[in-house]
Amino acid sequence: MAADYPQKIGAHIGFDEILAHLVEGGSDIFLMPSRFEPCGLNQMYSMRYGTVPVVRAVGGLADTVTPKTGFSFQDYSPQALAGALQAALTAYTTNKRAWRALQVTGMRQDFSWDRSAKEYVKIYDRALKKGSGRRD
Repeated sequence: MAADYPQKIGAHIGFDEILAHLVEGGSDIFLMPSRFEPCGLNQMYSMRYGTVPVVRAVGGLADTVTPKTGFSFQDYSPQALAGALQAALTAYTTNKRAWRALQVTGMRQDFSWDRSAKEYVKIYDRALKKGSGRRD
């Protein structure tokens, strides 16, 4: 179809990281209806760019996308995906202020290794204190 309608349809077969980031950063909504997703990076990239994610609430997607940063759905079905996408499109078209709040909240999320490392240090400190019998 891309060859027949080059003014309307584009296709790129293969992976190009720069292009992937350009597409993600230039989008309004990012769909990630994964069946399994132990971590997921794309929803984090999307949020950083102000692209609102619509994800299936599984694994790392459930951990990172909240009602304040995007849209999620539970069932792995076309109907559940369509419902979440419809909610996103309704928000996008009817309430620009709420949509902008989703974008800004997503862009402010900190998924850095620095933040994760600080959380690990807190866990290790609690474990050491518990192991020594100290209660703080």
